[in-house]
Parts: sequence; structure tokens; C-alpha cells
Amino acid sequence: MKKWKLDRIISVVTLLTSLLAVYLVIKKPQPVAPPQTPAAATVNAQSFQSKLQELDKPKEPSAPPAEVRITTEEVGGALAAAAGAIPNASAQLSPNTDVGSMPQILDQQVSFDGDQVHGQFLTTIAGKQVWVTVSGHLGSKDGYATFEPTEFKIGDMVIPVSLVNGALQQKLAEQHDRLKLPDNVGGVKVENGELVLTQK
Repeated sequence: MKKWKLDRIISVVTLLTSLLAVYLVIKKPQPVAPPQTPAAATVNAQSFQSKLQELDKPKEPSAPPAEVRITTEEVGGALAAAAGAIPNASAQLSPNTDVGSMPQILDQQVSFDGDQVHGQFLTTIAGKQVWVTVSGHLGSKDGYATFEPTEFKIGDMVIPVSLVNGALQQKLAEQHDRLKLPDNVGGVKVENGELVLTQK
């Protein structure tokens, strides 16, 4: 009789744990960045572009490399422009843009906090739309961007970084060419809640 009760309790606990895990995976997490109006996104996208153009200016021989600091809002505006969420922004895609090889990301947000970047992406996994949130340290090495994760979530469920880091680093290695920094950028990092790009 006692064994039956113990088996039953274990079954019920397992079922409840499974239901909780499914709920946490499907649940929409807190956004990592506040939404922007189309007007604000347009202004921020233009600011993003003008800051990038500062890196194209010729470097003074005796001066240190130029450095631009880009805010969360400016990156959000640039992402909205790239996704075509801003009218006429889709014209920024070039004929060489390889849209077919991009993962199907339905929505995305990026923010900076201290020395970390937080990204949140709505994608389809096993036929269900889920939010994937990843945080970590952005850097550069030998002309390529690097990323070391510190947190990974599916929905609202935290996944240990040690379980996903190997697969993530392998995926980044497969996409190595896409991580190449632009010719005018010598370094990238996140510092004091801003993306910092250093002129080459």
C-alpha cells in the first residue's frame, strides 16, 4: 500500500513538473527592451547610421582611433529598419542580402546593461512560437565578433548555459563569415550599457 502511494505521488509530481516546464517555455518573458514608436525608431535608426559613418572618417596619424557609442534605442531602431518595420526602411536591403539563409526570427529585441548584451528573439521551435532570450559578453578577436553567453532562456524557463554553450559556439563557428567586423571597425564591446565600436 505504501509503495503504491509513493509511486502515485512521484507520478503526480512528475506530471506537475512537466506541465510547469511547458508553461514556462510557452510563456512570454519580460521584454529586454522597451517598444519604440515608428517615429522614434526612425530617428534612432538614422542616429545609428550617422554614428557608423563617423568610423569612415580618415584617422589622424597621431590621434587614438575614433570610438562611437551606440545606445539600446539606436540598435532597436536599426533592427526595426532592417526588419522593414519602418516604412521605406526595407529599401536598405541590398541585392546581395542573403535572406534565404537567415533563421526565421519573427521578432527581436536587443539591450545593453553594464558590460552585457541581452537579446530576445521570437522564433518557431517544434511548430510552436517561443521566445528565446540570451545574455552574454560581446567582444572581438582577429577581426571577428565573439560572444560568450552568461544566461539562456526559452520562454521563462532558464536553461543552464553549460547545456547550450557548446551548440551555440558550434553554430557561431558555422556562421564565422557573418561575424566578420566591417573593414572600418577594429573592435567591439559593451561598456556602461552601450555598444562601443572602435575605428580600425
